[in-house]
Amino acid sequence: MALVDLALDAPQLLQQIHALGAIGQDPALGGRTRIALSDDEKAGRDQLLRWMHELALEVRIDQVGNIFGILQADEAAAGDAATESGRPLMMGSHIDTVRQAGALDGCYGVLAGLAVLRAFRQAGRRPRRALVVAAFTNEEGVRYQPDMMGSLVHAGGLSVQAALDTVGTDGSRLGDELARIGYAGDMVPGSLVPQAYLELHIEQGPVLEAEGLQIGVVENLQGISWQRVDIQGTANHAGTTPMRLRHDAGYAAAACIAFLREQVAATPPGTTLATTGSLRLAPDLINVIPRQASFTVDLRDPDEQRLRAAEQRLTGFMADLARREGVRIETESLVRFEPVVFDPVLTGRIEAAARRLGLSHRRMTSGAGHDAQMMARICPAAMIFVPSRGGISHNPREHTDEAQLLQGAQVLLEVVQDCLASA
Repeated sequence: MALVDLALDAPQLLQQIHALGAIGQDPALGGRTRIALSDDEKAGRDQLLRWMHELALEVRIDQVGNIFGILQADEAAAGDAATESGRPLMMGSHIDTVRQAGALDGCYGVLAGLAVLRAFRQAGRRPRRALVVAAFTNEEGVRYQPDMMGSLVHAGGLSVQAALDTVGTDGSRLGDELARIGYAGDMVPGSLVPQAYLELHIEQGPVLEAEGLQIGVVENLQGISWQRVDIQGTANHAGTTPMRLRHDAGYAAAACIAFLREQVAATPPGTTLATTGSLRLAPDLINVIPRQASFTVDLRDPDEQRLRAAEQRLTGFMADLARREGVRIETESLVRFEPVVFDPVLTGRIEAAARRLGLSHRRMTSGAGHDAQMMARICPAAMIFVPSRGGISHNPREHTDEAQLLQGAQVLLEVVQDCLASA
């Protein structure tokens, strides 16, 4: 298939981004909120299915609510490409959001995938290999953990039952909520094993904009380590307890957080990222020494050995701190994903597509987690980035210019055609 046969319907793609972004909008607080399996996310799912049916796609939903829109191959023209274990070329991302989110995170990749399939439909063509657009369940992990859950189940990294039995932050059971909103499908997760997986996404960082580049060729993705730390000390009077006799859980938490910033993240070559995004003290009173502290640790690095070293340094520091301060420190691992190196053939095709289209580009690392890192467990995978204004995401001010959105979608279409032509 020639790479000039198909054209994107740019106005339709932009209109759908706007329409999906309007679902769950909060006029008072700004942005939109479509937490996984909420009523607003159901409304987003319903709209996505309507668009899939408008394209006469075969729509399938698996047991954890992952949605797949399938454009079947032209078997008469496909030869071996259509019959190679029935393996399709898959594009996708997610449509659930954090609270007060922007309109692009995840949704852009799903809708750009639909735009690729629409290009085939409008040209009256069927691909030599089946094409699939996937919308994975609970990528954000706001209500149910771990994040990237739907793609993790699809890739075999988490059992269906464990996912269904997950209890959310609001006390709900994921399986019950899937049934409530009508998205408890019957397809066995992992039934569709792709020949390759492509994910188009906003960068969610400042690099492309800062360097004046149009396309990011994502060649690897950072490893992620999440843990919760609970510290038990002794509550006591703030005015009568000498500093040397305190067992201050609040101080111990602060010391850990400072260590993360000053020692872990500062260690050469400076690629390790350390964040404490949640901190709670008890009894949370101005004149009482905290008896308990609970906080989270988010560690990331593109190198597995450096990530493990950061975890070990923190563990050693906390053991020494507990002895010095007379407190008890316990940790719980919440998420642990190793770094991912994406398929070099696919990243090469993305780079070649950007070059053919005359778009400036660079190879880069993804700092955020994405469904592509789970899909890379079972098939060749790669990602395409477009710039994020100010590097802002997970925020109502998340923005990418329309021209940049269309450039990314054009690269995706070009890579898909390249993959099909090479089948």
